[in-house]
Amino acid sequence: MTVMAPRPRTAGPHPPRRPVSDSTADGPPRRGPIRAAWGVPTVRRGFYGTLAIAIGSLSPAYLPRSSPWWTPLNTLHLTGVGARVGGTLLVLCGIGLLVDAWFQLRPIPGIRGSAVVYHQLRHWAILAIWGAPFLLAPPILSGDAYSYAAQGWLVHNHIDPYRVGPGVLPGAFADQVAWVWRYTPAPYGPLSLQIAHLLDAVAGYHPYLSALLMRIPALLGVVAIGLLLPRIARQMGIDPALAAWFGTLNPILVIDFIGGAHNDSLMLGFVVLGLWLAGRRGRWWIPAALLIGVGASVKQPALLAAYAVPLIARPWLSWRVREIAISVIRGVVSLALAAAAFAGVTQLTGLGYGWLNAVNVPGLVVTVSPSTTIGVALQFVVNLVHLDPTGHLVVRYTRTAFLVIAGLVVAAMAFTTARRRPISFVAYGYLAVAFLSPALHTWYVLWGGLLFPLTRPTHRQVKAAVWTTIALLSYAAINLSWRNGLVSLGVAALVAYLWMVHEHHVSTEPQVLTQPVEG
Repeated sequence: MTVMAPRPRTAGPHPPRRPVSDSTADGPPRRGPIRAAWGVPTVRRGFYGTLAIAIGSLSPAYLPRSSPWWTPLNTLHLTGVGARVGGTLLVLCGIGLLVDAWFQLRPIPGIRGSAVVYHQLRHWAILAIWGAPFLLAPPILSGDAYSYAAQGWLVHNHIDPYRVGPGVLPGAFADQVAWVWRYTPAPYGPLSLQIAHLLDAVAGYHPYLSALLMRIPALLGVVAIGLLLPRIARQMGIDPALAAWFGTLNPILVIDFIGGAHNDSLMLGFVVLGLWLAGRRGRWWIPAALLIGVGASVKQPALLAAYAVPLIARPWLSWRVREIAISVIRGVVSLALAAAAFAGVTQLTGLGYGWLNAVNVPGLVVTVSPSTTIGVALQFVVNLVHLDPTGHLVVRYTRTAFLVIAGLVVAAMAFTTARRRPISFVAYGYLAVAFLSPALHTWYVLWGGLLFPLTRPTHRQVKAAVWTTIALLSYAAINLSWRNGLVSLGVAALVAYLWMVHEHHVSTEPQVLTQPVEG
């Protein structure tokens, strides 16, 4: 696999910008970023992986009964056991190809030329190629986009989605929503619901097309993340290669944000934009705080970052009274600005604060969250000795205890980590909230996972983060297999993924370049 090495770098920590035209006056023809990326076999391997996932997603496990895909699938007799096996295998193999391509492009500390993702190939070009197969595919490995569309339909019909679920309005929109969510109110911020309403109108209130258009705000979030995350790394004096690789090309982001169209993507787009503005120093933290508030009106966890933006502009350097007063005042002002922006959006949408009554909705399903897993195990023991007549109190108390622990962890970091490393506070704070909440989904981990490269992680921490990424992808693969009644295939995929990550960790040579990058 050969990639033409770029010209030697000029003095300075970052490579010079290269023209994206196909030719230059002083050298041989040069390809644009997307064509250059497509010319690398490893990038094409990732594309074939996402293409396989997109085709395999036409599976009975995730297609609602009202999906227009059923007509061609029935015509081609692709709805039986063979189709389930074939679709599952395509998704599992696709994930494997994508993960392998991701590993092949990784920057390796201490090896010249290994930062190919950022310095030689444009990471956004690779992301565009890998995400392309998902653009017209049904929602991948999740039905949340159908719920967004149905909630927008409720808004259109002047029904409060914070009080009732989509099932209160029978029809094609409600039929697309999974049973577990059909009668639950919306837990999302008012801007998310209003965007869904707008996209429903753009789609002409066609249920399936409305669900597909939910990718538009998700893609906007991905664009913001892809463009700004390496720029934040530059602001911090960090090599942007790791941020570009782990943050923007992470398989979970590609699958869940582009494929799954989750509104977490737009929320994080606002967060990343706010963090980048705050890094410009001066008073840019003020509009940054406002943007964080707008992001919170998409999904509420964004609000955590509001505490950090003034500290990015001016760190809390000592425990002197004056320094404490300035830092606390700026933090309070930032949180107040974010809250004001959230309130302003709420007022404009007219949807109110009913989401407060629905914050427990994500926890209604059993996931692999530590609080639920431990709670269920303890509940099983308690039920054996008949100490809990309700059969569920232990799970509830365990979840509550973990939420309290999450709050204490975030509060402690607010007065320790946040003082000098505010972005680390945001990253680890989000990870604490994600892992200690009653529900844990792969896309929740991206809240802090995207910012993880900005925490200046050690090699051991990066290794742990990679293993966690693979574990979460394996869970998604096993979940898909279970839905199709093929758990053994998911377990086999788990073994293959674990072997793959082990092989890549023990390798010491970069897999893309055949000649080093100068500089």
